[in-house]
Amino acid sequence: MATADQIKNLVKAYVDRNDEKFKTVVLQIAAHEAKLGHDNFARELKLQIDKLGNKRASIVQLTSQNPMLLLSTPNYDLTELIVSDDISEKIQRILNEYRNRNKLYSYGLVNRRKILIEGQPGTGKTLTASIIASELSLPLYTVQMDKLVTKFMGETSAKLRQIFDSIQSITGVYFFDEFDAIGADRSLDNEVGEMRRILNSFLQFIEQDSSESIIIAATNNQRLLDQALFRRFDDVLHYSLPTTDEIQRLFKYKLVSYDKHFRITKELIQAANGLNHAEIVKVCDDAIKSSILGNQPLTSKGLSALLHERKNIYSYKEA
Repeated sequence: MATADQIKNLVKAYVDRNDEKFKTVVLQIAAHEAKLGHDNFARELKLQIDKLGNKRASIVQLTSQNPMLLLSTPNYDLTELIVSDDISEKIQRILNEYRNRNKLYSYGLVNRRKILIEGQPGTGKTLTASIIASELSLPLYTVQMDKLVTKFMGETSAKLRQIFDSIQSITGVYFFDEFDAIGADRSLDNEVGEMRRILNSFLQFIEQDSSESIIIAATNNQRLLDQALFRRFDDVLHYSLPTTDEIQRLFKYKLVSYDKHFRITKELIQAANGLNHAEIVKVCDDAIKSSILGNQPLTSKGLSALLHERKNIYSYKEA
């Protein structure tokens, strides 16, 4: 069932004829219902909003989406993110503060909502943004960097302003992936004047932002980022390759849930060492598909072969 705030926002969007806000609230309700397990109802809501968007003579005329923002309504659970206890606690803190933001406001405090995530590819940065959006029943807006950054002087800063206008007017989780494209250190020798102006604009916009949206920036290498960025974020999460404990939890989550008799050995954990989270998940999926298509149970030998096959990708790359 929609919350009181969602119903109020839906009516307000109708009265204000705010097309994008109306669509966002409906999608928030759909995401919330999906999280409660009401998948049919959630799908029906999304179907109806899609139909509304195609009509010319609707009560609320929906405009085309900002091409710089990719809208999605993730349906994930926090248990799907296999990370260290420290990272898990920080994410729980972000969620808890958002859910209790009004209580914090009454004491003159603001919840954490500007987050920087750094770490190697495949370690869970994008999944984290999706899970935060899903857990809070918020739409996820992924910033399309290829459409944001242009070669024309001043145009990227103007587009950044449009994105922050959306952040202010439409509550959601806004995800800046490959953030070093606009957040590179201004002292680097190869930085041109235009990129410095873009970074200065971002610093100004994020400093002034007082919305209820959550802003998440992700990078594969924090050393490329300008030092002035770090104090603008409420939290910095450092992701790394999975530990042996995390590898075992990944195997258990993916494989034992499929075949409760499958035994995770130390040899398998060792064979997976050095792969990132996404690669291990992919290997597990490949093993499950092979089991299904071959009508055979999972085997340690088969999984081990797939793990070594995955590692050989890097061997060829280095050759």
